[in-house]
Amino acid sequence: MVSGLSALFALTTWQIAADGPLRRLDERAGRALVGHGPERLTELLADLGNMQVALPVLGCAILWTLVRGERRAPLAAALAMAAVPLLVVPLKDWIARPGPLTDATGYYPSGHAATAAVAYGAAALLLAPYVRYAWMMPVAAVLMTVATGIGLVLRGYHWPLDVAGSWWLCGSLLVALWVLSRRSRRRSSWRTPSC
Repeated sequence: MVSGLSALFALTTWQIAADGPLRRLDERAGRALVGHGPERLTELLADLGNMQVALPVLGCAILWTLVRGERRAPLAAALAMAAVPLLVVPLKDWIARPGPLTDATGYYPSGHAATAAVAYGAAALLLAPYVRYAWMMPVAAVLMTVATGIGLVLRGYHWPLDVAGSWWLCGSLLVALWVLSRRSRRRSSWRTPSC
């Protein structure tokens, strides 16, 4: 899974950096989408990727799992979130892609889409074992992440591939977090004595 996401990210990044046909298609699609949808709703959706919104959600999930006695998975989630700017900012500077409604550069990959993906995805992975229907948490995280991406594109803050590139990049972080959290829970269940 990580290799597939990495390949998608590499392909997308190459097409954006090399001004390939995928970039031209992306920009045509982005221009056609900008301004659609109710302004207040699309702005609200785009704001789901703000640090002020997404980080408290992840913070609450980390705190909840720490209170429940977990240590490794919450730490890994915090490290995954800390990795977002370390990965995204240098890429933005290197690619220097102009935005849809501006000549300013630094739009690929989307920091807001990356923040949403990791914050909501990591929160879902941490909380899933504590809810009755564990599948609901990842579904909610995907919905929040996709909603953020839709808002960013419809408001003209990012091109569609800016958002998708962030999803491919951060998907790899989330898969690694998922593997670690599963291993951590298995180890703790092995050590828990049964009566």
